[in-house]
Amino acid sequence: MMIRLRKICAGLFLLTSLAANAQSFSLKQAVDYAITHQVQVKNSQIDLQNASAKINEIKAMGLPQVNGSLALTNNLILQRVFIPARIFNPAAAEGELIAAKFGVDNSGFANVGLSQLVFDGSYLLGLKASSVYKDLAVKSVTQSKQQVAENVTKAYYGILVNEKRMGLLSLNLARLDTLLKETRELNKQGFVEKIDVQRLDVQANNLRTEVENVNRLQELSYSLLKFQMGYPMEEPIKVTESLEKIELATFNTNIAGEFSYANRIEYSILQTQENLAELDLKSIKAGYLPRLLLNANYGYNAGANAFGDLVNKPWFDNAAITVALQIPIFDGFSKKYKAVQSANNLQKVRQSYGLLKSSIDLQRSQASITMKNALESMKEQKANLDLANEISRVTRVKYQQGVGSNLEVLNAESSIKESQANYFTALYNALIAKVEVEKANGTLYID
Repeated sequence: MMIRLRKICAGLFLLTSLAANAQSFSLKQAVDYAITHQVQVKNSQIDLQNASAKINEIKAMGLPQVNGSLALTNNLILQRVFIPARIFNPAAAEGELIAAKFGVDNSGFANVGLSQLVFDGSYLLGLKASSVYKDLAVKSVTQSKQQVAENVTKAYYGILVNEKRMGLLSLNLARLDTLLKETRELNKQGFVEKIDVQRLDVQANNLRTEVENVNRLQELSYSLLKFQMGYPMEEPIKVTESLEKIELATFNTNIAGEFSYANRIEYSILQTQENLAELDLKSIKAGYLPRLLLNANYGYNAGANAFGDLVNKPWFDNAAITVALQIPIFDGFSKKYKAVQSANNLQKVRQSYGLLKSSIDLQRSQASITMKNALESMKEQKANLDLANEISRVTRVKYQQGVGSNLEVLNAESSIKESQANYFTALYNALIAKVEVEKANGTLYID
């Protein structure tokens, strides 16, 4: 028994030593740390960077495009051109053809070309859609932050509940050890039987096992918090909040107050998706509009029978400016059916508003009811715990005065353990319900 007690004390001492050197976090600080370091948020921020780059990519399509080219060609076998022989020899027979070579064995070409998109309706709408797409990426970052804040908050609350539970279990163990020592002395003096000592010894051993289990559970809870925060798993950490600072009893569970669906990021994202769907449909219809293009070219070319002569031969310049108007006439109804699909997608998005609103209303109602039930259960379990503590106190006094039995003390201690377990379960459920209410109302984390 003493060896086990020393192990428990050593474990508690180790946890205390680690906590002394650990970085401290309030709940807000833990959430802020997670927002900066959690991979889920980092990845969504990378998506936002990609969205910004996509805007610039689309903008670049409307800027002048300049390309240069240089080509040297060696015609290994010149292509023959067939022409009537009489062009060069009037005496040639009727229908006689000459397979003449036109061209030189070597040629060179250098050119710089500029192209500019003057007007394209699809491009203009695509540019606008890219900005909306960036807005969607921004909202996705916010959604990731809210999910991280929810996970961190729940993990943080789990640690607080376990800390409170560990404190009460330690008091239970200290009280039972004191009673055990007193009972041993009474047994030595012949006032109680040995079986009374053994019963208390068994109870104390069971309680020490529970303390060890809760200690290990607390270590796991800290690991979970580190994981949710994106904190190094090998580094120690401690929390600075306490359950006493969380005003659960006065938490407002009324859903009849002011509420805007726009508070929920899911609703805001759906609005952005609707804007994208509208722009997609407009972009397809804009494909029926003409496109106006401007092209300009300037270059040099030269030719020679000997490759080395290309350097010595004169190079002749050439230039051209082209304005082209591309008018779509018939595409096999391709754009028509694309427009049908886009219009259907837009209708699906708009129909989703009603479903999302109903879902949000249901979540808020469920969260409110769950919170009220959790608070009521916590209140009842706290009353049961207080009653169990009072019964235990009375039975110990009676036992010490010789008017009570050892079994009554053991039953009272068992009742305390059961009441404490029920109370902490109800307390944790109330804390989680509080998170769900704030999540349903869109107030858990505001960027």
